[in-house]
Amino acid sequence: MENFILPLSGGLLIGAAATLYLLTTGKVVGISGIFAQALFNKVRGLPILFIIGLILGGSTYGNLIPQHTDFPESRSTLLLIISGLLVGYGTRLGRGCTSGHGVCGISRLSPRSIIATLIFITSAIITVYFFNSI
Repeated sequence: MENFILPLSGGLLIGAAATLYLLTTGKVVGISGIFAQALFNKVRGLPILFIIGLILGGSTYGNLIPQHTDFPESRSTLLLIISGLLVGYGTRLGRGCTSGHGVCGISRLSPRSIIATLIFITSAIITVYFFNSI
């Protein structure tokens, strides 16, 4: 019973946040777009609050709920920086991130989002397989 309560709660909270954001701003939630708004737009109120909420929510959860997942060995700082830049480039190239396409796009039955999410998942599977076989 306990195995599905936390993931179900998390999914419901993500759905509620995406719905509330859509109702209050008229825009679809996408973390890369919200982050870009916070960095480059003059009106920063709601995007900044959304990012602060993400950080506080994740931090609170991490401190209150015991973690059962072992993290893999540490990676080099250069590899992490390059990976982050590639992810940022990919979100711009794909005109959205996994959160925007996967959570909001699929729920709107957007063909572009469905295809983008399938590409994200396929790329992730291939990448994990490749790096685990080395």
